[in-house]
Amino acid sequence: MSDIGAPIRRQGPPGPRTIIDASQGGRRASTMPTADVPAAPIPAAFARATPPALPEVGEVDIVRHYTRLSQENYGLDTGFYPLGSCSMKYNPKIAETVATAPGFSRLHPLQPDATTQGTLELLWRLERALCAITGMARATVQPPAGACGEMTGLLIMRAAHAAAGRERTTVLIPDSAHGTNPASVHLGGYDAVAVPSGDDGLVDVEALERRVDDTVAGLMLTNPNTLGLFERDIARIASAVHDVGGYVYYDGANLNAIMGRTRPGDMGFDIVHINTHKTFATPHGGGGPGAGPVGVIEELVPFLPVPHVDRDGDRFVLVDDVPTSIGRVHGFHGNVGILVRAYVYLLLHGRDGLAEVSDLAVLNANYLAALVRDAFPLAFPDSPPMHEFVATAASLERETGLRAMDVAKRVIDLGFHPSTVYFPLVVDEAMMVEPTETESKATLDAFAAALLQAAKEAASDPDLLHRAPVTTPVGRLDEPRAARHLTLHW
Repeated sequence: MSDIGAPIRRQGPPGPRTIIDASQGGRRASTMPTADVPAAPIPAAFARATPPALPEVGEVDIVRHYTRLSQENYGLDTGFYPLGSCSMKYNPKIAETVATAPGFSRLHPLQPDATTQGTLELLWRLERALCAITGMARATVQPPAGACGEMTGLLIMRAAHAAAGRERTTVLIPDSAHGTNPASVHLGGYDAVAVPSGDDGLVDVEALERRVDDTVAGLMLTNPNTLGLFERDIARIASAVHDVGGYVYYDGANLNAIMGRTRPGDMGFDIVHINTHKTFATPHGGGGPGAGPVGVIEELVPFLPVPHVDRDGDRFVLVDDVPTSIGRVHGFHGNVGILVRAYVYLLLHGRDGLAEVSDLAVLNANYLAALVRDAFPLAFPDSPPMHEFVATAASLERETGLRAMDVAKRVIDLGFHPSTVYFPLVVDEAMMVEPTETESKATLDAFAAALLQAAKEAASDPDLLHRAPVTTPVGRLDEPRAARHLTLHW
């Protein structure tokens, strides 16, 4: 066992796997207060023949059970998440404190505007900050996640084409795109057409220009792209799409690489979505909630979702009387608690701080890539990475028969969450790593050492990597079988 990091082990003695397993008749964790209303029988239509099988446990049983389960989990507060493309970074606790302040957390979305002025002002100021960062004219903060932001952007694109009388059927996406892109294209009512990457990992501009015609509604692209490489020909790419009346959509997954240094609007993008968890360190995971604000150029402002917040003198009002709007994309005003956290992050950093976030994200990625490149070379060594890099374990597979997945499983034993593997699909044995700006040099050194140790063990003890992880509460899972025979239950 290596001394790198902290091995993930069960804390304390084994316990019951579920709270039902801990149940013992007659135990109680609380006492019901004395009823101060007359007793009333349950209507016969709703009465059960037998009582529900609820767990009977003491308070100490509950506390120990859920605490033990939490210790078996891995989270941003316990360790480093080098997930390429997902930007899993530390969430500052001051943002949590502000978001749970009663003035935000106890509001009801149906309250009159006069009683929610502070929150409306925050949303108004957040919109303007997002537009300043992205180079857009206006934005909506309603979408509850990045994927919904994508769908919102495509619906705006569709509405604009319809209003102009243009019939468009396709949207171009790079072959290295995030999986949500083609799904969003389909939901937007378009057909996805792939554009190949060149040998340098960048969009093959000549191939794109051959695919551009009057059926194209737009192009979805992130810059840096999904391989972590900056699209140097972005101006030419945008012009090719604009020349046929299409729109260029910015997938904001990688905005944290350029924030404060350049803006999507300056590159020619017309629509931008922002993943607040990727860029502004709001919570991520567990299915949500999240936020995926969408900004647009002036031409597309009439199609933004409603309601939006406007300023009327010293007051802030919700406006929903916009006939050309695509309508709501989420109940009420989006996940406001997440938006509060994003605004706190912006205030904490300021303009100079946001630029430093990008600088450190790029520095950390290049530093880590340099540490591991002898064992795991860059997939595109001639194009310097930005905030994330894609390495390949193809040579390791040729020499030892071990794959990127084996390395990922061994890294768990060495105390770290593994990087993304097998994505993007255009790279053989891909290992996609994003260290983010929140990690220290010491953490990056330790993670690099774990990767290099796994590479050495692949030659000296390949069976260990085949069996890994061996120190976790659950051993290696049969993932192909799980994917083919999906059984979902509570």
